[in-house]
Amino acid sequence: MRKLILSVLCFVCVLVLASGQSASNVRATYHLYQPEQHNWDLVAVNAFCSTWDANKALSWRSKYGWTAFCGPVGPQGQAACGRCLRVTNTRTGTQETVRIVDQCKNGGLDLDIGVFQRLDTDGNGNAQGHLIVNYDLVDCGD
Repeated sequence: MRKLILSVLCFVCVLVLASGQSASNVRATYHLYQPEQHNWDLVAVNAFCSTWDANKALSWRSKYGWTAFCGPVGPQGQAACGRCLRVTNTRTGTQETVRIVDQCKNGGLDLDIGVFQRLDTDGNGNAQGHLIVNYDLVDCGD
């Protein structure tokens, strides 16, 4: 009986940890990082994560679009830096993988304008000034 209880407890812990890696119906605004225009320089755009990630290789910094993260679920502060999210526009199903390079205070995501526009395939987000998205923390493949 004790082994069964322990097994169930372990299973519940795994489920809790797995469910802690995504969020639904999150507000995503946009920010003018424009990394292409700033040579993918985290210091130049004054990103919070530049303290830790500014010296990463250009291939690492430019592999994905950028976002600030202050979502309701997931790591915060330095622990979020460099992590990746798969972001899905709930209206269109369009997806994009992004790298967390900054913090925000809007309770969701602050996507680089280029990422925002690629996700906003129907123009509704631009009209409203925000998108409603789901996100999952994913492996960046670095």
